[in-house]
Amino acid sequence: MSRYAAEHKKATRRRIVESSGLRFRQDGFDGSGIATLMKDAGLTNGAFYAHFASKDDLIAHVIADTLQTQADVYRGVDGRDGLACVVRAYLSGEHRDARREGCPSAALLGEIDRSSPAARAAYTAGIVGLADVVAAHLEPDEPGRLRVRVLGALAALFGTLQLARAVDDPALAEELLDQGQRDVLAMLDLDDEAAR
Repeated sequence: MSRYAAEHKKATRRRIVESSGLRFRQDGFDGSGIATLMKDAGLTNGAFYAHFASKDDLIAHVIADTLQTQADVYRGVDGRDGLACVVRAYLSGEHRDARREGCPSAALLGEIDRSSPAARAAYTAGIVGLADVVAAHLEPDEPGRLRVRVLGALAALFGTLQLARAVDDPALAEELLDQGQRDVLAMLDLDDEAAR
């Protein structure tokens, strides 16, 4: 019986984290109250505190989870060619229009810097981990050497996507995405892969 209870609690917690991640990317941290987050997870408000100490605690877990998921995507690509494909997909019209399911950094970066120390620590660990995964595709023998360069490329990805979402001119948004692809591919020395 206790094994079932532990597995059930773990599955419930996972459901809260996943549904909250979607809601946060759509409405931001402040635009998402506990009642809404729990309703999205199909649970009552009272169940929240059985899983998280506070909303800030939940935010930190959501940040860690979404960045780990993103790192897993990058980890699963096939070398430099796969990495170039991920860059092109990231700066696409489809991703621009999929805020709720899209990149947590592009949706929430402005809020993360005003979040709790725990949330910022989760973000720092997650983004450095993501950068290291990308760097390992570029420099398998010495990925740490490229960490800061990759973080700069990630910042360019996030900023380009945010800008493409913010402008009200669809043609300009597409130009921004296209130029951003070229710029980030060049930053990561993936230009040859971009031509394929």
